[in-house]
Amino acid sequence: MATWIFLRGLTREQRHWGHFIDTFRRTLPSADVVTLDLPGNGDLNRQISPTDVRQLARFAHERSAGIGLSPPYNLLAMSLGAMVAVSWADAYPQDIARCVLINTSMRPFSPFHHRLRPHTYWPLLRLALTVRDPRRHASAILQLTSRHHANDPAIVDEWSRIHDDHPVSTRNAMRQLIAAARFHAPPRKPAAEMLLLAAAGDMLVNPACSAALAAAWDCPLRQHPTAGHDLPLDDGEWVATQVADWLAPANGTARKRIKT
Repeated sequence: MATWIFLRGLTREQRHWGHFIDTFRRTLPSADVVTLDLPGNGDLNRQISPTDVRQLARFAHERSAGIGLSPPYNLLAMSLGAMVAVSWADAYPQDIARCVLINTSMRPFSPFHHRLRPHTYWPLLRLALTVRDPRRHASAILQLTSRHHANDPAIVDEWSRIHDDHPVSTRNAMRQLIAAARFHAPPRKPAAEMLLLAAAGDMLVNPACSAALAAAWDCPLRQHPTAGHDLPLDDGEWVATQVADWLAPANGTARKRIKT
């Protein structure tokens, strides 16, 4: 079986993948899915989050070996997690065969106002102020990251429970934000094969960021016409299908066409 390691984004943990893991396994039956939390999140919420993505990549490299996984791995990663995936593939090329990067952004390919949309600055500040109210916090994040489930009380309930179990400190949230803002992509594309997925309805990161990275590194790009930043939540079936299609040998040169 092919090992797929999933990495979430800023302040998110493995349980935020929700039903997507089952969807992915159903669509790619040969996938052995492993979810990793980054320092400061999930089971590791008491650890201090590094402010350097390269340190996060080193952690992922060491953690994967420590739990007995054998490279090469395939990575599916969102946002900050996708930056970690790129840094990991660059620093440890023997580890990574393929990367699927979802709604990410990187210097020098995109300006800051594309990497984090200006209209989100005040909502993100409010999030920092509501961190002690799990339900308000979960609801605010869902409003920012989802277009298909923005008012789903069941997801708010689940995310509130996750926050109660493993709260992410304001300090760690800020340190992760600093890591994302500081990250500079390597000068050359890592050797791993890469697929970029973006969402036209992403309210946090302009999908132009994925388009710029795809153009710079000559990678296939596929864009969802309506989903938000949390693309696996909004349309996990679409994400899994895009990955399966990309991996299918019959797809040939058509893989580089932008799909919606």
